[in-house]
Amino acid sequence: MSSLRNAVPKRPYKERSQPASRKKFGHLEKHKDYVVRANAFHKKEEILQKLKEKAANKNPDEFYFRMTRTKIVDGVHRPVSEANKYTPEELLLMKTQDIGYVLQKIQSEKKKVEKLRAVLHSLDNQPSKKHIYFAEDSEEADEIQSRVSKNNELPISGFLPPSIKRKMESSYRELEARMKRVEDLERVYAEMAMQKELQKKGKKRKLREEEIVNPTSKPVFKWKAERKR
Repeated sequence: MSSLRNAVPKRPYKERSQPASRKKFGHLEKHKDYVVRANAFHKKEEILQKLKEKAANKNPDEFYFRMTRTKIVDGVHRPVSEANKYTPEELLLMKTQDIGYVLQKIQSEKKKVEKLRAVLHSLDNQPSKKHIYFAEDSEEADEIQSRVSKNNELPISGFLPPSIKRKMESSYRELEARMKRVEDLERVYAEMAMQKELQKKGKKRKLREEEIVNPTSKPVFKWKAERKR
């Protein structure tokens, strides 16, 4: 009987809405709203209870590895600064690896640009097709010659299907984007190369504007000549 009782659809329970005269007091909380609020409250209560138990049962003499990377400042544990974590030689090595990756990307993009240029150049400069026409008399020959001469006046790209034209336009946009990417990568490579040189040993100074022979927008440095032993 219970299965039959559950098979009969029941009318959903509806709570009364907020009376118009009490709209000024805000939203009238329904039972489903109370359930969500109660569950959230009890969940936070359980988390606080677990944290209290963990703090009460903690061993003050327990060792953990973060102790070696912290120091006490005014009774508070502070993490040790990792600003000088790497030596100058290690920083220079990482900078060299980054420059190598950027140079590899520049070479890869240049190869793709050259490949796209070759494909588009072959499409733009494709040779005209030659056909042999046979005529029975001179009148038909003159008619064929006039028709062929009119067709030859049209550009070759006019005979391309719309799908090929769309692909060519997409290829030109891709070529422009890749050329822009090569310029950006070359600018990044030049900046990284400059930073790498500045990290090397030796006395250097930044030249003033009046000392620069060929003025540029980028800073120019000069290293002091040292005698090689």
